[in-house]
Amino acid sequence: MIRKNPRGDLPIVHSSAFVDPTAILCGKVVVEERVFIGPYAVIRADEVDESGDMAPIVIGAHSNIQDGVVIHSKSGAPVTIGERTSIAHRAFVHGPCSIGDGVFIGFNSVLFDCRIEDGCVVRFNAVVDGCHLPSGFHVPSTMRIGRSTDLATLPKVSVDASEFSEDVARTNNELVLGYKSIQNEF
Repeated sequence: MIRKNPRGDLPIVHSSAFVDPTAILCGKVVVEERVFIGPYAVIRADEVDESGDMAPIVIGAHSNIQDGVVIHSKSGAPVTIGERTSIAHRAFVHGPCSIGDGVFIGFNSVLFDCRIEDGCVVRFNAVVDGCHLPSGFHVPSTMRIGRSTDLATLPKVSVDASEFSEDVARTNNELVLGYKSIQNEF
């Protein structure tokens, strides 16, 4: 469902993107080309800052927002998701938040007030809160990292993890074409 926010902003969805009919996109949301947005995802840009403005939530080209993902932002802060990035099932991304290109965010992970640069992998049930994760870092499953985390203790992304991330992005990008071809059948 595509709908306006109380301020009247309407999502902008590229014609080559696929948004599942059960997903909700509300407000100042920009969905770029060949993005896959899965069932029951909620992407909601409706809160304003002190001056009554808000930054958009931007989903970069060829990215995928999987089933049950929630993306929202506090007080109109920006949320940007780069290109070829995967946000896996039931993850929460709460702005302010910036996620780079080729990033994998695992099932049930929670991101808040953070910057995650290109090529990072955040595995399942992890929490990234209030920190900057430079390119190529790997956050293991169930780990919580924040402002006081010593990043030297985190591993770099392995070749296997990087290949997995690329495969997930590629698979979901192919789903865009498949679902677009049958879109008028349901």
